[in-house]
Amino acid sequence: MLKHRGFPGRLPGTDFQFIIRRANKKGATPLVRRERYRDRKPADRRADTAFLAALIQHFGEEPFARGNLDAGRLSWLIGREVIAVGKLDPTDYDQLLRVDMKRAEASFPELFAQDAPEFDWDDAGWDEGDWDDEDED
Repeated sequence: MLKHRGFPGRLPGTDFQFIIRRANKKGATPLVRRERYRDRKPADRRADTAFLAALIQHFGEEPFARGNLDAGRLSWLIGREVIAVGKLDPTDYDQLLRVDMKRAEASFPELFAQDAPEFDWDDAGWDEGDWDDEDED
């Protein structure tokens, strides 16, 4: 499983996880498109916004491997703002994905505004590099 170095581990100040430490021994958790209803909690919407902002900041429009990105967090965006490159294998850590910028801007216009929110990814030292389990690959 590819570990995305420098990618934020979570939404600062919360327990909303963005990456996982190690591969699941039973196989990758499947990506399943989750429906985003209008009455979702504001904290959940902030987590979606921050995760998409991190994807855009880290990868831009370039394809990237799913790797150690959290399946639950990806599932809120998959099939909309994040799309598969080729046929989607929902249980493959090597699945290539990319951000669909047009859909991302339509769904999250605040990320593309001049006064776009900025996230302090190093909040409390929770960057992914602080708890890397290199010996457990």
